[in-house]
Amino acid sequence: MATVETDDATAELRSQFLQVLRSRRPSDVPLSVIPGKPVEDPFFQESPKPTFSEAMASCPKEDIPNFKELLQEENFYLTTEEGGQGLLPVLVLSMKESEKKRRPTIVFLHSTNKCKEWLRPLLEGYASRGYIAVAIDSRYHGERATSITTYRESLVSSWKNGDTMPFIFDTVWDLIKLADYLTEREDVAPSKIGITGESLGGMHAWFAAFVDTRYSVVVPIIGVQGFGWAIEHDKWQARVNSIKAVFEEACADLDKSAIDKEVVQKVWDRIAPGLASQFDAPYTVPTIAPRPLLILNGEDDPRCPLGGLEIPETRTLKAFEKTNCPQNFKLIAQPGIGHQMTPLMVKEASDWFDRFLKV
Repeated sequence: MATVETDDATAELRSQFLQVLRSRRPSDVPLSVIPGKPVEDPFFQESPKPTFSEAMASCPKEDIPNFKELLQEENFYLTTEEGGQGLLPVLVLSMKESEKKRRPTIVFLHSTNKCKEWLRPLLEGYASRGYIAVAIDSRYHGERATSITTYRESLVSSWKNGDTMPFIFDTVWDLIKLADYLTEREDVAPSKIGITGESLGGMHAWFAAFVDTRYSVVVPIIGVQGFGWAIEHDKWQARVNSIKAVFEEACADLDKSAIDKEVVQKVWDRIAPGLASQFDAPYTVPTIAPRPLLILNGEDDPRCPLGGLEIPETRTLKAFEKTNCPQNFKLIAQPGIGHQMTPLMVKEASDWFDRFLKV
């Protein structure tokens, strides 16, 4: 794997981000593991409930005759901070092994309104190929939600009170704690922990990899975007519409007749400080170098407009060239595709992880 050497500017940016994460954090608690049980009825914050993903079903999978008997499942919670949201639900799938050995591990992150159980086709596919496959419920999702509006209400509350960061940042804190846990497991190869996710999960993967170098191979799917660029170029509408309630609330509070770029900027500054400025893609994505990074987007994705990736892509390529491993970076924008994860993306991600984690 590439050696990670941190320059002063990157170290300072990570330090600033950690300060933001800690600024709205309840008291720290020791990391502990609490046993859990399989979730019988996974909770989705959308209706009707999703039932099938063609993209995830296409995930490469080894043909193992007695797969179900050999597959082992773990359900547990990690304590990441005080309070109800400080209990992180974790699902781990792996194959029973006769000999104990450290294995490559991948963390999978779901999209908005989904949950960790939704990712099971991916988890099973990777587990069949010798990986330890890990999924979590992000903040205010899955087992951390109590109603179909829990996530939406958390965003509005963050705008109103400024005491939480439910959009991206709080889950990134959980992912730092998850890395603490994974690197201590006897069956995990600590230098071979990958991270990937779809949409909101892709943003989680991007920011977790920026702040925590223990995530050594990174594949954000339809998640990387330029938040500041979207505001400057009037391309913020599709992203805003995906979590519209908080922007409508802010619009009313600011006595505006309609959501405009000022409202958008103020919401980002309030609920995720720095997201559209110093921690935006042009500054944080390049810090992932030299760790292998594959960005997968749709060419026509209105939530992650391609124009907003031009500067991040140029700067990231320079960062990888500076560390003498330009081959460790790739951006694929699939033609004719909007905001959706496709079988091609699933296959490209699978190949990328095999290339860099199975060495």
